[in-house]
Amino acid sequence: MATHTADAAGVALTPPSATPAFSPLYQQIKGLILQSLEAGEWKPGEAIPSEMDLSARFRVSQGTVRKAIDELAAENLVVRRQGKGTFVSTHSEQHVQYRFLKLMPDNGDRNSEGPAQRRVLECKRSRATADVARALSVRSGDPVIQVRRVLAFAAVPTILEDLWLPGTAFKGLTAEQMAGYHGPTYAMFEVEFGVRMVRAEEKIRAVAADDVQAALLNVSTQAPLLSVERIAYTYNDMPMELRRGLYRTDTHHYRNELN
Repeated sequence: MATHTADAAGVALTPPSATPAFSPLYQQIKGLILQSLEAGEWKPGEAIPSEMDLSARFRVSQGTVRKAIDELAAENLVVRRQGKGTFVSTHSEQHVQYRFLKLMPDNGDRNSEGPAQRRVLECKRSRATADVARALSVRSGDPVIQVRRVLAFAAVPTILEDLWLPGTAFKGLTAEQMAGYHGPTYAMFEVEFGVRMVRAEEKIRAVAADDVQAALLNVSTQAPLLSVERIAYTYNDMPMELRRGLYRTDTHHYRNELN
């Protein structure tokens, strides 16, 4: 039987557990803008409507829209440009190209070594194993694209990566695309497949190189490597990539900024 409490005047009060939870209005507007981003109404790099237009569209104040966009900007989903407007963030922009790559040369200057040179060793269609299926929220045996590649900086092999991508979303991906695209891989995913990675989670541990890994990275067997496992997500927290990388740290270090 439900129980009720009463105030000092004897008026029945609704139990706290029955009180509906409402999100603030700006959060609701943020959700509506996210729906439009997910649906592709505004593509990466394109301007979204002005705050005035969005306030008219959603019938709310400009202040409410501004607060919603502030949160989207803080999450790197949109970027404000003074005097130009607000644009959908894209991995093609120079200042976000290394947002998910935290490996830095010890001299602290990425420009000194130039862009990564990619050598794709394998790009094939396979079936998701149990651990890959769990990471990508698909079923075991579902089709996935499996990629193995080596990234070199200043001609020195530095990162060995294995990637798994949902087969349906990345149907037709080839080794030639992976190796030949002149820009960040995540920018290629945006342009060629309409998949935008908006956030990622990583697990990091120290490991020792086995014989195969050592040969590919040009280090000795049992050399220390940094193992970085990343799951990258698109809108609505949908996992779209599992990436397992082995990083050399003899001339590089993993650098993260904590706010």
